[in-house]
Amino acid sequence: TRLTIIQFLKHLKDAGKSGKTIARHLASIRSFHQFLLREKVTAQDPSVHIESQKTERTLPKVLSLQEVETLLDTPKLTGPFGYRDKAMLELLYATGIRVSEMIALKLSDVHLSMGFIRCFGKGRKERIVPLGEAASHAVGEYLSKARGKLLKKNTEDALFLNHHGRQMSRQGFWKNLKKIALEAGINKELTPHTLRHSFATHLLENGADLRAVQEMLGHADISTTQIYTHVTKTRLKDVYKQYHPRA
Repeated sequence: TRLTIIQFLKHLKDAGKSGKTIARHLASIRSFHQFLLREKVTAQDPSVHIESQKTERTLPKVLSLQEVETLLDTPKLTGPFGYRDKAMLELLYATGIRVSEMIALKLSDVHLSMGFIRCFGKGRKERIVPLGEAASHAVGEYLSKARGKLLKKNTEDALFLNHHGRQMSRQGFWKNLKKIALEAGINKELTPHTLRHSFATHLLENGADLRAVQEMLGHADISTTQIYTHVTKTRLKDVYKQYHPRA
């Protein structure tokens, strides 16, 4: 019944579950009742007029510039995996592309001499993203000194390879990132998107145009990009409180 569903959602809230978790539970309940209606098991959906839990949009976690530099300098360039990891981290921070977009890169998508990469975002939407000097150098070093040592089949055209000589996986990158962050002494909670968030935040903090950042990130809606303006405001408040004598 409708009352049972409301009581269940209240129980989740009292148990400290987040708005997102409660909303997911309600969506599952609605899907189940829609199925019962289609199968003519029941004649009505008790969940239809229950409002979805409002979800608070959490601000993305970002690294400071010093933390980014420490992270990027951590991979040891003593073997192919060090060159690969260095190139991946440099590329992510230089371009802000998603991890899924990075591991999908082909050799033909990288144009070091012209300073850009081509990637395909959500819905296979193509975009061209500038590649900075540091990232171009790191990717070039990886291509000349490491990729050939990881390659098992000459037909493999993925840019970044794992120890089997095949395309790097998202899980493989995530595992490496956690290990590198630990070595770097970074105690913040990281996600595969941390460098993407840091890329956008640092650009905006240094006066970049919001529309340009939107285009580089591949956001269809500028409101998605605007979340980073809230991050920069929060960071400015923290700096103010820390350093202003009358804060």
